[in-house]
Amino acid sequence: MLKYLKTHEWAKIEAGIAVVGISDHAQSQLGDIVFVELPRKGLKVKAGERLATVESTKAAAEVYAPLSGEVIEVNNAVIASPQLLNESPQDKGWIARIKISRLEEAQTLLDEKAYQEFIKAEKH
Repeated sequence: MLKYLKTHEWAKIEAGIAVVGISDHAQSQLGDIVFVELPRKGLKVKAGERLATVESTKAAAEVYAPLSGEVIEVNNAVIASPQLLNESPQDKGWIARIKISRLEEAQTLLDEKAYQEFIKAEKH
């Protein structure tokens, strides 16, 4: 099950590890993504801090860490093929895996229904 930030990142949490990426809504707003700057493996992040940067033909956007922890893996495939974030943002286009240090932070993230409601409210 995916959890979301209001800044349009998602986290899939399993066994103390969060796979993180940008939401489908975020990629559609950005347009064609042409560059991704990944975090370095071993980087310690706090929830809400910058994790990565994506650049599209329209704009550059920061990607924020949904949870605190240590980056244990990055998806190098998105360096060679940044369009993966457009084509498969919640599968092949993931950005990083974080070993979660504060699992209780997951309670502050939005579920799918709350995230969809947030997007609708944001449009009005």
